[in-house]
This record gives sequence, C-alpha cells and structure tokens, in this order.
Amino acid sequence: MQEMMLVLVTVGKIDNAEQIAGALVEEHLAACVNIVPGIRSVYRWEGKVTGDNELLMLIKTTSDRFDELKERVLSLHAYDLPEIIGFRISKGLDAYLNWIGEETAGSDSQSAG
Repeated sequence: MQEMMLVLVTVGKIDNAEQIAGALVEEHLAACVNIVPGIRSVYRWEGKVTGDNELLMLIKTTSDRFDELKERVLSLHAYDLPEIIGFRISKGLDAYLNWIGEETAGSDSQSAG
C-alpha cells in the first residue's frame, strides 16, 4: 500500500478554502478536503506578534501527490507564505486508505468523506 498523508493548510477566507479544495479534488491531488472554520492563529510576522481568525483545511492525499498538491496550493492561496504541512498516516481504516489511493490516482470510485 502506498503512503497516505494528511496535509494541513490554513486560509483566511472560506472562498479561498473552497477554491483550493475544489481544485485539489477535481485534479485528483486530494481525495477529500475537510474545511474547519473557527480557528484562531497567533504567530509572529514581520517582527510583530499578531493573530487572525482562519479556517483549517485537512487534506487527504498520498506522498506521491504531495509535491504537486503543494505547488497547486501555492498557486491558489491568498497568503504570501501559506502553511502547508504534511504528516504520514500510519494507521487507519484500510478501506478508507485504499479509497484515498484510488481517488488520487484518478480512478472513479464511490464517495466517502
């Protein structure tokens, strides 16, 4: 089985999140993207501590697709320096993990969330 990944991306506006999510799924770079509203991020930017309300995108993909996914997010993201962090999925429901692999390979399969 290929290596599955969970990729975290934060965005400032729902429209940007939906644009990125739609492109990633349509282009088979991700099997599924969850958009979680209502997070607060506190960080240092340009020498100042600041905070913003954001949305968190939970993106399911494979390690084979990560570099393409990263480049696509960069091309669509509104931030100059977006958060794009990937984690290996070490365990999960085999059927769901297989579905991620099928969807990112571009094959048609049944819907899962």
